[in-house]
Amino acid sequence: MKIAEITALPVAYQEPNDAGGTRHLLFVRMRTDDGLTGWGEAVTMWPEATIATASIVDGLAPLLLGHDPAEHAALHRSLRQHSWWYGDGGIAAFAISALDIALWDLAGQAAGVNVVDLIGGVAQETLPVLVSCHAMSSDLDEMAATMAGWVKQHNATGIKVGFGKRGAADLGRSAARDVAFVRALRRELGSRPAIMTDLGASIHWDVRTAISRTLAFEEFGIAWIEEPLGADDPSGYAELRSRTRTRIAYGEREWTPRGVQRIVGSGTVDVVGIDPGRCEGMTGWLAAAAHVGAAGREVNAHAWSSVVTTAASIALSLATPHCHQFEVKPLENPMQHELPVTPIATASGTVGALTSPGLGIEIDESALSRYAVPR
Repeated sequence: MKIAEITALPVAYQEPNDAGGTRHLLFVRMRTDDGLTGWGEAVTMWPEATIATASIVDGLAPLLLGHDPAEHAALHRSLRQHSWWYGDGGIAAFAISALDIALWDLAGQAAGVNVVDLIGGVAQETLPVLVSCHAMSSDLDEMAATMAGWVKQHNATGIKVGFGKRGAADLGRSAARDVAFVRALRRELGSRPAIMTDLGASIHWDVRTAISRTLAFEEFGIAWIEEPLGADDPSGYAELRSRTRTRIAYGEREWTPRGVQRIVGSGTVDVVGIDPGRCEGMTGWLAAAAHVGAAGREVNAHAWSSVVTTAASIALSLATPHCHQFEVKPLENPMQHELPVTPIATASGTVGALTSPGLGIEIDESALSRYAVPR
């Protein structure tokens, strides 16, 4: 079996879980000479990044054409070696991510096993579901009640709420408003479901603000606070850690395993988010997660995009003993419910290994074409 065709497919869609905002992704369709089709994804977000990544995929494709997808480890090294001049992160990492996921998908299909078995099998049979949402409504009490309903609907272990996102919630800017919301959410949830807060990139707290806000949230028993000081502030995170009890989460904006190793080595992160659609695919994710596990920290898959990244992340998370939950969006959306022929079910409150070969999903290409954008 040889790789015969690689196509970069940019899409744009309106995301109900992001107040209807337009989000961009790049898919890679990889076909073999014996008729198999594998899928990969880069979580590119912006239109210019999506088109640039598509161009890099085109440039890297000749390195893979004519090769057996089962050689995915060697092919991943080849992609990194070729992109050394413009790589080690950035757009190159996006392209490598999409190509690498597609290689794993094909390798699994060719072997007749799900990718979790290619990794080495499950370390845990199931993982509890964590609802991952954005705060979007101006009415804090109403929004808290809605979110508690999502937790119940998904039988979830808890909820992670993004502050500073699209919509009218306006969280992250006012201490009084932020605390009022967390108080209302805890009241609606009761004592058991976990609450995590996630600061969006549009909000910038200094260390003093992060300490004050975290201490205020601790009254309501939050499980962790994510990116309160952005993606890279080791000294600030060290001070925050010394002044609070709450676990600190960040890492999803790292492009490489080496970047993850660096932040873990700083001793300032407890829960490391890793996105296979950004951090060099499944191969990069596993290498990054190994650094996290060696340091005794928790890994959390950042899978807030399409069913392709979700399927890859389920396999990776189940194969990694340092993962303790799996994030799902609460509202139906095109990339999770139209793109796959059969959407991944999460209403049971847990996720388990998908059983079909490869990633375990079948993509409806007619649905994909509805969201295609010109290059």
